[in-house]
This record gives sequence, structure tokens and C-alpha cells, in this order.
Amino acid sequence: MKANILFIFLISTYMNLFAQVDPWIIKAENINSSDYYGITVANGMIGLVSSPQPLKVSSVIQSGTYDLYGRGRVSNFLNSFNLLNMQLDINGRAMDAGSVKNFKQELDMHSATFAGKFDYENEASVRYTYCSLRHLPFCVLMEVVITAKKDITIQVANKMESPDALRDVQNYYNELDRPHTNICLLTSTAKSPTGKLQLCASTTFLFEEDRLQEPRVVHEMWDNNMHLMKFSKSMKAGQTYTYCIVGTTLSSAHHEDPLNEAERLTIFAKLEGREKLIALHKKAWDDLWKSDILIEGDDQSQQDIHSMLYHLYSFAREGNSFSLSPMGLSGLGYNGHVFWDTEVWMFPVYLILHPEIAKSLIEYRFERLGAARHNAIAHGYKGAMFPWESAGSGVEETPVWALTGPFEHHITACVALAAWNYYCVTRDETWLREKGWPILSATADFWTSRVEREGPGAYNIRNVVGADEWAENVDNDAFTNGAAIENLQMAVTAAGILGYAPNPDWKLVADNIPILSFSDGTTREHASYNGEGIKQADVNLLAYPLGIVSEHGQIKKDLDYYKGRVPDAGTPAMTQAIFSLLYARLGDKSNAYYWFKEAYIPNLNPPFRVIAETKGGTNPYFATGAGGVLQSMLMGFGGLSITPQGIVQKNALLPDEWKKITITGVGPDRKTFEVVK
Repeated sequence: MKANILFIFLISTYMNLFAQVDPWIIKAENINSSDYYGITVANGMIGLVSSPQPLKVSSVIQSGTYDLYGRGRVSNFLNSFNLLNMQLDINGRAMDAGSVKNFKQELDMHSATFAGKFDYENEASVRYTYCSLRHLPFCVLMEVVITAKKDITIQVANKMESPDALRDVQNYYNELDRPHTNICLLTSTAKSPTGKLQLCASTTFLFEEDRLQEPRVVHEMWDNNMHLMKFSKSMKAGQTYTYCIVGTTLSSAHHEDPLNEAERLTIFAKLEGREKLIALHKKAWDDLWKSDILIEGDDQSQQDIHSMLYHLYSFAREGNSFSLSPMGLSGLGYNGHVFWDTEVWMFPVYLILHPEIAKSLIEYRFERLGAARHNAIAHGYKGAMFPWESAGSGVEETPVWALTGPFEHHITACVALAAWNYYCVTRDETWLREKGWPILSATADFWTSRVEREGPGAYNIRNVVGADEWAENVDNDAFTNGAAIENLQMAVTAAGILGYAPNPDWKLVADNIPILSFSDGTTREHASYNGEGIKQADVNLLAYPLGIVSEHGQIKKDLDYYKGRVPDAGTPAMTQAIFSLLYARLGDKSNAYYWFKEAYIPNLNPPFRVIAETKGGTNPYFATGAGGVLQSMLMGFGGLSITPQGIVQKNALLPDEWKKITITGVGPDRKTFEVVK
């Protein structure tokens, strides 16, 4: 038996030596629809989730589009119209599972394009490629290339389908005849469940022929939830035919007149033409990838890191005030709400590699500062109290049954930490004065009213849910107290930079908030904690990102204690990423690399290695976990730190398994940092 196991291991090792892992392309060679977790193609505004069915996407997610329905009586992300939903018939036979052979899919992360290819029996080969156009935030493109193996007649239909949650659907079809082209517009509009928002989508065909030779397009209305436009074409054996669908989706959360704007943008994209659309899309992604993390000596880790960066780059964009949820634009997980996941786990990656995207995320919080002030007043506090779950308006959106809404208060300090770090990296004093200071001062005022003043060193913060959310309604949670201290100290420092007189109460309160310890000096998670299993590495966050614990011996003591308190399953990936980061900073290569792999490998799902929230979980894509792992690369192995003087590198660490790490496009100056043996 042992000999057989050894033989299998040796064969597997031998095969892996010759396996080609492309750093940019993730391939799905054997597609099983019953074990398929789609991967998302997005441009920071529209997410197209791949389908195991050819020529289709499974869902379309749009940033910032929320309404009340379904789970928890709170605002939810809405699926938009499925506007890339192709049907291909050949010689009058509808494509089905029996007619599709040799079906393969792949994601090109460098150009953010998804492609599929298959044989239609022995009559044709088909390749399709789609993307959310990066330079046009509300537009998508699908290109289809058909090569005939015999003389055939194809019939192509593009369907527009409305999600079940939308109501009052109206469908339109219009043709605009112009001297050089005929524009056929397939358009749908609907109300969100409460009628609060209007959602709209529009598509058109983009043909290679001139206007007089274009196929005739026919419109069919099936029912209120679906209509289509289609065309037919005869092809000779050996002939290749290419056509595209270009479309737009947006809502009244993005534009006051979404119906007309959807059609205008679709017409604009069509008249830009396929080549220009693709060229500008690729250029935009080329620019994004100037900020990259390169690993020499480990092709699979390189591909995985590119996948994590790709997803974060896909899920947010510069120039707006939308934030992102734990699942980004990959689905409706967590209702699409914004948590501390953004500020603590994803924001630092953007801030290091793309500060212009980070600015959009903090702008989201600034625009909702008024709602946070009202939230503080409602709870009897001063300043601003940010909601645990935020959506469109910035009010509390946590379902009532979850105690995190009224009690997980560390989110307020997390927002302040992001605002302060944005200033540290950009050194933009005008931004600090106009937007950073209102956030920092209001959140500091919150903590002065939140503490219970029970004597020197005992300004206690009672009755909170900790970062370890299994610790409900506890006193003096380590991360909550540490984050409050940091928030207060950052406000004092910001006042000095701006020439303001800080509230003297800020320093007084910061100096008297306790961080608890056990008798042996190990930091205690909260006042009633006695070694139970934990959901998150609450205490270890004092070392990073807070920096309150900085002595190596204390960091190691806390790591050694709490790494044994995290169960093997059921906990989110960020904890293991923090362990990796901290071990790297301690110079412990073995543990740093071990926890790096533990942070995501057990969470991968087929066929595209998408990350779930937990080991063996089935709710990808968990962008929060990706953000944690990327921080272990940047701030752990890469040795980068965000300081009041900007981004600096110190104590970088290269695992024995790798030859070199190169981090490019760092910070506003787009610097390059290397880690070598």
C-alpha cells in the first residue's frame, strides 16, 4: 500500500514538473455544469458571471444598484438584465448538450476577457469572447466567430432576459437607418422591486459587412420577461463569419435618464467599432497591470496572485463614489453590502497599487458621513457612527437578527484608518482638509462618547461584537479598543498637520482605553475570553494593521497562542493571511509560507480556482480573502509599510520556494520594489 502511494506521489510530482501553468490565462478543459463556479469579467461597474453553457453569461451584476427585497428586509444587490444570452441554431437545429463537443473555456486576466470554444457536432467550430469594456463603464461586448466545416445555415438570436425580482418590464425594439449602417436596438426597462430604481439595458449587433450586405435582423417578443433579435446567414464549407453584440446596462442610481442613456451609449459603442473598442479596453487593462506582483520560481502561485489582483481590479474603478462588497461584482452574496471588508482587507491593496481606485472607496464613505452622524445620534453618541452593513444610502442595513448591526462598532475606526492611510500615501493635504478631516474628527468624537469612564486606564468600551464575531456583546474587545485608540491618535496628528487645535479629550481617551492581557502576558481577546475557538484573528490585528503591538516577542506570543484557537473549517480566509503577514515580518519563512498557502488553497473551487469565503465553501468570489492574501504579499513578504512619510520597504522576506518577488507601480510615484535572496 505504501509503495503504491509513493508511486502515485512520484508520478504526480513528475507530471507537475512539466505542467504548463500560464501566469495570465486560467483554463477550464473539462466543464462539469454540476460542479461549476463561474468566474467574473468586470470593469468596476458591471460584472458578467460566466456560465457552463456556451454563448451565455449566468448573471449580470451592477455596482451601486440596490433595492429592498428578499433576505432580511434590507437593501439587496440587484441582478440586471441578462443582455449577453446567445442562441445559435445550425441547419434548423437548436444547440443543446448533445450537439456541443470539445467545449473549453478560459479567462485571460491581462486583457480581462473570457472566451469559450466548442465544436457544433461536425458542422462548425465556434469561438466566443466577451468583456466588460474597461474604458466604457456601462458597456459590454461579445464577439462570436463561426467557422463552417460544411455548407450550413446559421440562425443567431440574442435574448434580453429580465431577472425575476424586477417588475413592470417594458420591452422595445427600434431600427435607426443611417447611410453607412443600420442600428437595431433591443431594449428593456423595468422597475426595481419597490419601484425606487429604474433599470435599463440595450444591445445591438455589430456586423463586419457594410450596410447593404448586413443580414436582416428580426425582432421577436416572447413575453414580458424576454424578447430577442435574430438573423440568419448561409455559409460555405471553410468560411469564417464574425459578428458582435455590444450593449449597455445602467440604472437610475447612475443616471437620471437611464432608458435613453442606455440606447445612446449602445449607439456610441457600435459606431466606435469593434477594433477601437477592443483596443481601448486592452489599453486600459495594460495601464492597470503596470501595478503588479511578480513571483519568479512558482508558476501556480503567480497565476493565483494574478487572479486575486485581477478580481480586485475588476470589482472597483476610479472616478466614482461606489464601494464594494465581500463578493465584489461576482454575485449577490452578503446582499452586496459594504463592510469593514473594504477598508481593512481590500482598500490597502488598492492604496498601494492604485491610489486612484482607493480614492473612490473612501469617497463612498465621505458622501455618507451625514448618515453616519444620524446613526450616532440615534444610539446616543456623538460624532459619526458608520453602519456595520452599508448599501446605497449609508444607513444601517444589517438584518435585524444579526447583532453585528447595533454592536460591531470597530467599523467606525476602520473607516477612519482608511482615510488616514489615504492621506499618508498620497500626501494630499487639500484632500485631508476637505474630506479626511471631517471623517477623522467625527469618528474620534464618536469614541469619546462611546467609552465608559471608570477611572485612569479604565475608559472601557463595553457591549460590543468583536472582529471575532463569535464574541458577541463582550467588553473591551482587543481589536475594537485598539482601533479606537488609533482613530483618536490619528485625529490628533491630522489636526497638527492642518494647524487645527485638536479636541483635548481625544488624547485623554486614547491614553486610557485598556488592552487586556492574560497573566502570562498574552493579549486577551476580551474581558471574558478564556481560550475558546475564534472566527477571526482579532488580537493579531493589533500588530497589523494597527501597529499597537510592535515588539517581536509580543507578536510571536500572540501568534503562537491564537493560531491554535482557529478551527480548521468554517472561518474566513483573512485570519490565515494575517498569520502569514506577521510571520513574514518576524522573519519566519516556513510559517509565513505555510499560512500563505493555508489562506486560500483550501478555499478554491473549480474550474477557475475561484476563492470561497471558507475552506470547502461554495460562495465565491471572496474578494475580502483575496485582499488579505495580497496584503500578505505586499506588507508581509514584500516588506511594504504605509507610514506618515508614505510607502516604505523594510524587512522583506523571500520564501525558499521562490526565486524573486517584484512589486511594480507602487504608490503615486509608481515605484518598483524587489525582494531577492
